[in-house]
Amino acid sequence: MQYGKRYTILFAAAVCGVFAILVTSSAVLLKDRQEENFRLDRMKNVLTVAGLMEPGQKLGRAEIQKIFDENIESRLIELKTGQYVTDGPDPAGYDQRKATADAATSLKAPDNRAGLVRLPKMGLVYLIKDRQGVRPFSGLLLPIEGKGLWSTLYGYLALESDLNTIRGITYYQHGETPGLGGEVENPKWKANFHGKKVYGDDGRVVFYVKKGLAGDDPHAVDGISGATITSRGVTWMLEFWMGKDGYGPYLAALKAAAGGAE
Repeated sequence: MQYGKRYTILFAAAVCGVFAILVTSSAVLLKDRQEENFRLDRMKNVLTVAGLMEPGQKLGRAEIQKIFDENIESRLIELKTGQYVTDGPDPAGYDQRKATADAATSLKAPDNRAGLVRLPKMGLVYLIKDRQGVRPFSGLLLPIEGKGLWSTLYGYLALESDLNTIRGITYYQHGETPGLGGEVENPKWKANFHGKKVYGDDGRVVFYVKKGLAGDDPHAVDGISGATITSRGVTWMLEFWMGKDGYGPYLAALKAAAGGAE
């Protein structure tokens, strides 16, 4: 049977239309589930770097939510001023990475060595609750990002209540070379951050990833063998996010509040 060009075009258009409807419908139907999975993955990363959940530990959604609610307080801050946002979106549904990519919710980043082009107007921070109620918080978690060799690395930095001592670090997404820059995921390397200090006596960010062994240097961790550029990227992203153009104003406000409470 012979078919004309008109029939072929109409048939192809009909098939494309059907598949377009199916794809669109699937995206709409799965949107809520995707957003829930995003929130769940974020909670797991936060709890892991806070030391409230073991890496790779298998827990159900309800249990993860329970641990998170009991131990973590999510807050939005104005990145520029360091002040809490009192009339804004729900922190539970706020996506800082999407906000960074949207010109309406971000600003051009100042010159920096971390390779950042834009910054969100609002940052999402996590306060680790003091279960004894003695202090306002027992620790703080901050989202961080910056360029490595091949990719942007996304992670979280956890600080102790003194806002200087590193509690932990994790990277949940990157495209660095496995076995080289990809070692930012290695638990042994990440363990080196625990107890290190971010700031020097003069208040400047002095933490760095050293090329080679850091030894007893309280402000440095061992470099990643064969991954000099990725190691440098980690140094520069902490330099930026812990400085005046990152979370510096927020940390200063927290310290001032703590000093006024004493």
